[in-house]
Amino acid sequence: MRIRIVGAGAMGRGIAQWAASAGHTVELCDARPEAVTAAVDFVRSMLERAVDKGRMSAGDRASVLERLVPLDDPWAAGPDVELVVEAVREDLDTKAEVFGKLEQVLPPTAVFATNTSSLSVTRIAATLDDPSRLVGLHFFNPVPLMRIVEVVPGAATRPDIPPALTALVEGCGHRAVTVADTPGFLVNHAGRGLVTEALALLEESVAEPVDVDRIARDVLGLRMGPFELMDLTGLDVTAAVIDSIWEGFRHEDRLRPSYLTPNRVTAGLHGRKTGRGWYAYGPDVPVPAAVAEPPVTGDADRPVFVAETDAPSAAGLREALAAAGARVEAGPEPSGDAVVLVPVWGTTVASAVAALGLPAARTFGTDPLPAAGRRRVLAVTPAADPAAAQDARAVLARAADGEEPYAVSVVRDTAGSVAQRLLASVVSVASSIAERSLAAPADIDLAVRTGLGYPVGPLAWGDRIGAARMLELQRNLHATTGDPRHRPTRWLTERAQLGLPLTAPGTSPAGCTTSSPGGPGSPA
Repeated sequence: MRIRIVGAGAMGRGIAQWAASAGHTVELCDARPEAVTAAVDFVRSMLERAVDKGRMSAGDRASVLERLVPLDDPWAAGPDVELVVEAVREDLDTKAEVFGKLEQVLPPTAVFATNTSSLSVTRIAATLDDPSRLVGLHFFNPVPLMRIVEVVPGAATRPDIPPALTALVEGCGHRAVTVADTPGFLVNHAGRGLVTEALALLEESVAEPVDVDRIARDVLGLRMGPFELMDLTGLDVTAAVIDSIWEGFRHEDRLRPSYLTPNRVTAGLHGRKTGRGWYAYGPDVPVPAAVAEPPVTGDADRPVFVAETDAPSAAGLREALAAAGARVEAGPEPSGDAVVLVPVWGTTVASAVAALGLPAARTFGTDPLPAAGRRRVLAVTPAADPAAAQDARAVLARAADGEEPYAVSVVRDTAGSVAQRLLASVVSVASSIAERSLAAPADIDLAVRTGLGYPVGPLAWGDRIGAARMLELQRNLHATTGDPRHRPTRWLTERAQLGLPLTAPGTSPAGCTTSSPGGPGSPA
């Protein structure tokens, strides 16, 4: 196939390298000829690095460069061009101008694709004489390494185009997911679950960014915490995406932005690119993941009582602490000296203190979520005795002989604790995407796992916990806080009630009007 790429910036040159490496002839052009030269040099350097590392032969490198054709004029005639990929700046008028000129010089059979990440594909297509030829083809940076592409049909896109581009993408070694033309498409939309909830936790003074990030990495198993991620992406970019998706979905509560971001953006606290964001950056400053934690100083031999607020979790914690040599008390009530640990599931420590008559100064929360790493979380209420909290932290840090001690993060008491709220939001936003049929469940999990680096897709993640257990968590969060952002989705509620996994598309009405209707779990 002969492909013309208009725009030779980071995305354009990445798409060019990817397509040429897969055997296609690629015309690379830009309004600035020097940008094309720089892009070709960059691709050459990437290919040379691949040769040096033994991932490519010198002959293959030469063949790829032969297929990369720099053009001086983006509007040159191209009778053999079959696909155009536009990768210019995110501005509707600019993109409309590019496609308007291309319509005049390329054959009507050429498919037009826009790499927009935030603009409506339908609105871009509406500026063309033939809007049916345009589709969204959203790559992620760096293109050769991020092996996922969103195929986004506009309202007028010809039905044969998305499957043809899906075949092209997958023939070039990437995975493709088909996504509805809605704000944020799929990956950017799904990613709001993590960052918006992290910002909400900070708003409520539940934990500092470094603590939220540690819990996200060590409990949930994310490669990067939400605040680290915002600093890497740039808070200016993140805030704009959050606002546009929230506005595009008509102020959907679960996508609500934070009041914290506008002032930080105005102040230039954008992250790594400005030297300071949620963290400081510089040659003498440790990376966020390496920031030292406060040492554990309490009495690890103080007796501990585990309250029966969540029976399976309480039994598991009691057994783990006993195996580590802790003085775990039995009986219906704690002694006068014991610190009390309360496993919470969408509820607060304060509510347990009130309901069970527990000693407020000595009662703390723990998170029963299975941790990906060696970290536990201790939640303290405003009534907590600091010395008792230090002892409770020391008890939770204990490990069995031969095992590494646990790191213990101390956070403010909140409904469900930090990790539960982050996970509930991630699953909730993904369930909302599935509920609206914006993408198939399998595509949601594939795109988020690949595009955002989550350890598992959000719907599969919910299934690991269990649909009924996730529904209990979200109902508890909603009831405890009264915040509609925690309202369970229909997708989760139905599947918990019907015994279906969150990853199952389920039976649709359309499937019941054909001669061979699918059963539960079959494609809708």
